[in-house]
Amino acid sequence: MIRTFFIETVGCQMNVLDSELVASALTDAGYKPAPELKKADIVLFNTCSVRKHAEDKIYSALGRLKHVKTHRPNAVIGVIGCMAQQEQRKIFQRAPHVDLIIGPGRLGDLLSALERIEIEQPTADLRTPFMAVSDNRRGGKHETIKASFAPYNPDRKIETSEAPFQAMVRIMYGCNEFCSYCVVPFARGPEQSRPADDIVEEVRRLVDHGCLEVTLLGQTVNGYADPTSNGSFGLPELLARLNDINGIQRIRFVTNHPRRFSDSLMEAVRDLEHVAPYLHIPAQSGSDRMLKRMNRRYTSAQYRDMLDRIRDVVPEAAVTSDFIVGFSGETEEEFQETVELVRYGRFKNSFIFKYSEREGTKAAELYDDDVPYPVKQRRNNELLAVQDEVSLASNQSFVGKRVAVLVTGPSKIASRNIGDGEYAETIQLTGRTSCDRIVVFDGPLSWTGQIIDVEIDKASTLTLFGRRVSKKSAA
Repeated sequence: MIRTFFIETVGCQMNVLDSELVASALTDAGYKPAPELKKADIVLFNTCSVRKHAEDKIYSALGRLKHVKTHRPNAVIGVIGCMAQQEQRKIFQRAPHVDLIIGPGRLGDLLSALERIEIEQPTADLRTPFMAVSDNRRGGKHETIKASFAPYNPDRKIETSEAPFQAMVRIMYGCNEFCSYCVVPFARGPEQSRPADDIVEEVRRLVDHGCLEVTLLGQTVNGYADPTSNGSFGLPELLARLNDINGIQRIRFVTNHPRRFSDSLMEAVRDLEHVAPYLHIPAQSGSDRMLKRMNRRYTSAQYRDMLDRIRDVVPEAAVTSDFIVGFSGETEEEFQETVELVRYGRFKNSFIFKYSEREGTKAAELYDDDVPYPVKQRRNNELLAVQDEVSLASNQSFVGKRVAVLVTGPSKIASRNIGDGEYAETIQLTGRTSCDRIVVFDGPLSWTGQIIDVEIDKASTLTLFGRRVSKKSAA
């Protein structure tokens, strides 16, 4: 009997890629994707631990499955990803109906765990919980810990991807920055870069199957260093090799750390034809005292200087950022310094988060989470309003211009109509520019996966609106 699976994913792009790779590995092993969770024999939650809300969401979802084995004793429920690594046996304690827990550094154990369950423990009354997690990074030898976080990059079934014209490609694993608020170095382990030859071969294979755009992923992607090069081959050199692949149209890379953003990387973005002028560089705060507490190891002035250099070298670059409001001890004056940085930065958009204390981090150990929640909420809304003003002004500068847009498919409204059977030859489509701006326009569904030229007629805070034009004079 063919077993079916369903993966529920929360969190960052790294988690989305992990889910895609797990799905490919399961499909290759003979499993079949289920259209929805309640119809799956195997339910996997790929989880995030960056904020408490993400963990609470998973525990709630697990709670709703508490009695599923009463009716389906052969069902398998698993928790994978960062929350699995961080919470470990706490998950079994809170949700004893969970069958397996696998951290992101042990995803390679998933197939063997499922095989053991199906052969030796086919029903819930026969099972013993299975857990595979990496070593605790707070103790032990570095090489032993590093080896326990095994890179996971199985072959993916490119032809079954929902959007074969776009793909994420992991170029490195883990993080060595140890920002005081962040669990990622503990959940994903030490930095490990993939060999450049492997990355180039993967991207070439994707392009051969119709991929036009790749996004290179790393927790600190601009810290990439080819392990075979003795430090002489970094992200700029990798971008140059990928840029030469015949058929590639766009190359993005996320997420960058400000402290590692070099002039040579800026020049690569400027000079390489297919490297998109889109740079995500989290600032987190505009206050030097907060940055020091966060262990970011740069000042607000240094971040502003980096922005100035980017504007000089790549004037058309769209820069985006992350900010945390209400971090431990943040005063109103220090929050206003962050507001000033958002105005100065003229970011295309920013992802703004209320501080969420995470057990096991230095911030939780050293500082009280002393900013009241209502204050965090107010600061979040105020900063978002400022960013919205900046984003709207930035988007309005595109009105009257022509941009090249990679069509990604129907808009949300059109998707609902298609689902209701109200399909028309011309529908509302959506796509993205090379600098990652969302564009909405009308056209046939057959344009999906193509790069077309659109003239922008109007703009909102998050979206550009336009119509297709001939390729001549596209911006």
